[in-house]
Amino acid sequence: QRVVLMDPSEGPDDILRANRSREKTFVFDMVFDHRATQEEVYVSTTKSLIGGVISGYNATIFAYGPTGAGKTYTMLGTDCEPGIYIRTLDDLFKALEAATEEMDYTVSMSYLEIYNEVIRDLLNPSSGFLDVREDPRGSIHIVGITEVSTTNAQEITQLLMKGNKQRAQEPTAANKVSSRSHAVLQVTVTQKSRRKAIGEEVRIGKLFMVDLAGSERAAQTQNQGKRMKEGAHINCSLLALGNCINALSEKGGSRAQFVNFRDSKLTRLLKDSLGGNSRTVMIAHISPASTSFEESRVTLIYACRAKNIKTQVK
Repeated sequence: QRVVLMDPSEGPDDILRANRSREKTFVFDMVFDHRATQEEVYVSTTKSLIGGVISGYNATIFAYGPTGAGKTYTMLGTDCEPGIYIRTLDDLFKALEAATEEMDYTVSMSYLEIYNEVIRDLLNPSSGFLDVREDPRGSIHIVGITEVSTTNAQEITQLLMKGNKQRAQEPTAANKVSSRSHAVLQVTVTQKSRRKAIGEEVRIGKLFMVDLAGSERAAQTQNQGKRMKEGAHINCSLLALGNCINALSEKGGSRAQFVNFRDSKLTRLLKDSLGGNSRTVMIAHISPASTSFEESRVTLIYACRAKNIKTQVK
């Protein structure tokens, strides 16, 4: 459960720093090394959330980390090693099939990306940029997004693969297929009891799976022009997310913190998932390369902060 981060630039004969090691230890619920399989990561992070979604709780899974550290691989995976999206949906449908005797279920999903602070529908890219609206009850909706209802995991896998090809991907010096946008897969499970009761009860559980764009340093990705602007937008929304996480993790402290969810589209969409009624898992990715020491350090601090958020799930 521990990560020890060593500073590669520490020379043994550096007199000024002889007594100051920059070695840091972080403790998490679970730490995976390079030998961990997709199945292991899925079972220890996400599998336990599925039962909750079916009984009407919300759940969120984030993939976070610097560019090129493997977030899209964890979330989407490859054909022979499917990632969290596909394994989760598989298990969700299996669990629903087992419980259909007394309940009627509908499952709908949408897949969108936030690119340069605008929202695009990945299942129907021709629909242009979409708007975020808030209804009187305070839940966030995206106007005009395509919602697909299906209980066939195969069909969904194809949709996701197709949607992922529509994502904004560009080569940078750090990663040949760098995702330039945050992808959000939202699955909504609605259930009604089959027994006709007087008070008809409807339960709705939402599952968000978010593949964030990598945080990046222009010096490492050697970006210029348009790529540089994209990087600025990516870092801007990740900073807004970081600010929300900081404010939430300090809640209940001595001073009341204001949590600014309106700083970016990403945080507005995830308002419920962060501070609201939701079980949230953050999977932080770091690269073992010594050149990305700073990124790894920042990522681990960020993930540690997220670990301190306490929410009451009702």
